[in-house]
Amino acid sequence: MQRFEEFGQLLFPTRCFGCNVIGLPICAKCRREWHPHYYSTHIANLQVHSGVMYSPIASKIILAAKENGLAGADTLVIDSIIHVFSLARFNDHNIRLVPIPSSPSARRRRGRSFIVDITSKIGRQLSLPVSDSLELCRKVVDQSGLNATARAENMVGAFALKRGAFPRGDLILIDDVVTTGATLTEAARVLRLRGLHVLASVTACVAQPLR
Repeated sequence: MQRFEEFGQLLFPTRCFGCNVIGLPICAKCRREWHPHYYSTHIANLQVHSGVMYSPIASKIILAAKENGLAGADTLVIDSIIHVFSLARFNDHNIRLVPIPSSPSARRRRGRSFIVDITSKIGRQLSLPVSDSLELCRKVVDQSGLNATARAENMVGAFALKRGAFPRGDLILIDDVVTTGATLTEAARVLRLRGLHVLASVTACVAQPLR
């Protein structure tokens, strides 16, 4: 088995997710930009806790996890979110994690619902319940080229509570990155409309300043 792994490294050497340099999954230089800290941001009436400042390096790591399904990149995203939980003051709450869902087309392309999958792993590591209770109920356009106003308009009415879902407790929304907060704000609105308690959100990355 060891010889097989060594041969695999010759054919497909490990490269840094951030800069593509051969060596480690994340090199020392890129690690300086993906080094979880703790950031707290308020978006409307939702508090968002994040671990890493969004940057070109962070974007590449997120894409390596989200679009390429690379386990090492998944681990970096998970570790950032778990780091936030270690510092955020959630101990006195009845926490339940609610992941932001992927669109049906993204699930088909990636072979999974990225944040749902990530959140399930986080829940197991932290021994926290997970409720995959949200779904996209209409088509939305790619947010990457939109400004804050357009993103908000794009997400209005995009989420619905899954049939039969009624997550109890203090809900924490989980996502990979917050840029304008449009997605998290809409998800929180839908849950609160049903009388559910959304305590906060936790993301791996945060754009500063929010666009």
